[in-house]
Amino acid sequence: MVHWNKDYLDLILVPLGLLLMFGYHLVLLYRYLRCPQTTVIGYENHNKRAWVRKMFQIKIEDRGFAISVLSSNASTATSLASISLVLTSLIGAWVGSSSVNLFTSRYIYGSRSPALVYIKYLSLLFCFLVAFGCFVQTARYLVHANFLISMPDNDIPVGCVEKEVIMGSNFWVMGLRSVYFAVNLLMWVFGPIPMLACSVAMVVVLVTLDINTTPLHQYNK
Repeated sequence: MVHWNKDYLDLILVPLGLLLMFGYHLVLLYRYLRCPQTTVIGYENHNKRAWVRKMFQIKIEDRGFAISVLSSNASTATSLASISLVLTSLIGAWVGSSSVNLFTSRYIYGSRSPALVYIKYLSLLFCFLVAFGCFVQTARYLVHANFLISMPDNDIPVGCVEKEVIMGSNFWVMGLRSVYFAVNLLMWVFGPIPMLACSVAMVVVLVTLDINTTPLHQYNK
């Protein structure tokens, strides 16, 4: 007869929580590719494309507002990239610290094996590194869009700027999603049960936030 061990909770609940998060985002990706108007991501990208087209209809000397908008978004992405890098460094320092025993606390109901502790560390590091890379790419694309939209000669195809803005927006979304995953994995610090509860709550909140019920406005060309 197999005796129940609380270490089994990590083998059951943690993969279940991750499967729930990954499954939701796969469904969201499918909806975005097939029916983008039903997602907030598709709704926002639709408006951003229209914004770029409208900016191209005004004179170059009047595009200071557009440049300011792109610059402020690039600055925000840079700030979030810096925060992600700082958190990565702190977690790395935490790994090297022998005085911090939060992951092995007796109050955690679940596995406290050293190997699993390092998996928790590495999972958090990976999520924040992915978020850092995505936010850096966001700033990169928006800076390039800034260069294109401020071009003196108005012979740049509007599609080129649209592509840069939308790519920056998509990397922004991926960076935020990486932070959401990091929050779930951070709850794993306190055990597999809080991690699963956080995953369920996160999916419920994201389902509410990611659904778009507003019809896409058809802007004038």
